[in-house]
Amino acid sequence: MTGEPNTRLADLFGLTGWSKGELARLVNRQAAAMGHPQLATDTSRVRRWIDMGEIPRDPVPRVLAALFTERLGRVVTIEDLGLVRHGRTGKRRDVSGSKNPDGLPWAPERTAAVLTEFTGMDLMLNRRGLVGAGAALAAGSALSNAMHDWLHTDPAFSSDSATRNSLHADPAGFDRYEAAPIGSQEIDALERSVEVFRAWDAARGGGLQRKAVVGQLNEVGGMLAYRHPDHLQRRLWGVAANLAVLAGWMSHDVGLEPTAQKYFVIAAHAAREGGDRPRAGEALSRAARQMVHLGRPDDALDLMKLAKSGSGDEMLPRTHAMLRTIEAWAQASMGRGQAMRRTLGEAEELFVSDKGDVPAPSWMQMFDEADMHGMQALAYRTLAEHEPGAARTAQRHAKQALELREGGRQRSKIFDYISLASACFIADDPEQADRYARLALVSMGETSSHRTWDRLREMYRLTGQYAGYAKIQDLREEIQLALPTSPSKRARSVEV
Repeated sequence: MTGEPNTRLADLFGLTGWSKGELARLVNRQAAAMGHPQLATDTSRVRRWIDMGEIPRDPVPRVLAALFTERLGRVVTIEDLGLVRHGRTGKRRDVSGSKNPDGLPWAPERTAAVLTEFTGMDLMLNRRGLVGAGAALAAGSALSNAMHDWLHTDPAFSSDSATRNSLHADPAGFDRYEAAPIGSQEIDALERSVEVFRAWDAARGGGLQRKAVVGQLNEVGGMLAYRHPDHLQRRLWGVAANLAVLAGWMSHDVGLEPTAQKYFVIAAHAAREGGDRPRAGEALSRAARQMVHLGRPDDALDLMKLAKSGSGDEMLPRTHAMLRTIEAWAQASMGRGQAMRRTLGEAEELFVSDKGDVPAPSWMQMFDEADMHGMQALAYRTLAEHEPGAARTAQRHAKQALELREGGRQRSKIFDYISLASACFIADDPEQADRYARLALVSMGETSSHRTWDRLREMYRLTGQYAGYAKIQDLREEIQLALPTSPSKRARSVEV
């Protein structure tokens, strides 16, 4: 007991509309349903949790997480409720404060527990058809400040780790998974499954396979409860990082923004625990791309500073180039044309300097020359909102991207067409804009990507000045038909 209020629990409790007595009764009922009929709590104990910072013993934190998840319709973990005991791993800066809402960074055993707990709650929401729209995104500066020192150091493996059968992790996080050893063949199969999921996401968008990826990640979290030999443990952390990035990207693709951000943070933790700091940096760059998409480029730049500085010396030039393109997109969103051009110039130099003599990791193989041009097109198209002359350069890069796109990258092609059409509208070329916009519309029904709808809405805005043209008026009507009737509300607002 800290003697101070648990503000995180208090804030979430306030959103539920429950009284303290009602919460006590719900805890007892839910605990009995989870196999703990002996548990009995009351109003005074709930008051101590909220007002005095008392942390109840297991299974109460799990019970509370399940109750809050169902009530609020989004994933709520015991970390979110401020009910994690930190004494065993040492105090962490501002663990309960608003500047570090998730108590970052987590110790290795907490990473595995958070991973498993969060995916379990996410799957529960999927089963019940609920949507996670009520949470807020953490500010880029909050994540960067909390994780900076941790990401810049290598993970410390204890000398007796190889002799222990399992990590002494919080059992609450493992969703009753029976920890057991696995071998290299099982990890081979897991790594192949990541490639299958990644290819599906690139072709069809995140909506159709998200639950499968989250379920696979949940299983891997349970596997991490067992301490394997270091070479296997590192590979398993790598699988966890790759799946968490995919789960985050798919969540972002369908509009579950706070959920996506949490997965990116989990991915960064998993990658770092596996000794792959470049992968951790790439995971954070995904969170930055998410921020630019949501209209928060300043947060994106904060995250990109952390992603670049914390990626270590092993990052390949092509990966550095990819990070620069994201930074350039954020700069373009802020109208910083000179900085954007300089950053894209650095990206081009880095990209061509990569001779391919060192094999790229699997998670970088999607970033090829087509993607390089696609990101340049997006940056210049974004800058064109501030500098209309940039639209011509955006068109050139978008056309090059389309020429280079290989099969199976349908979503990327749609984005290229939308960038190209939007740039044509800005450049006062409605005839060409109409042509490319219709090519995008033809393909949109084949994907489940909300991001394509968001970009389409941006393009629709640009058609307004040409509404008097019969052809463009027809296009506007087709766009309206293609967009969902009740678009999801993006989580853009409150910082926590």
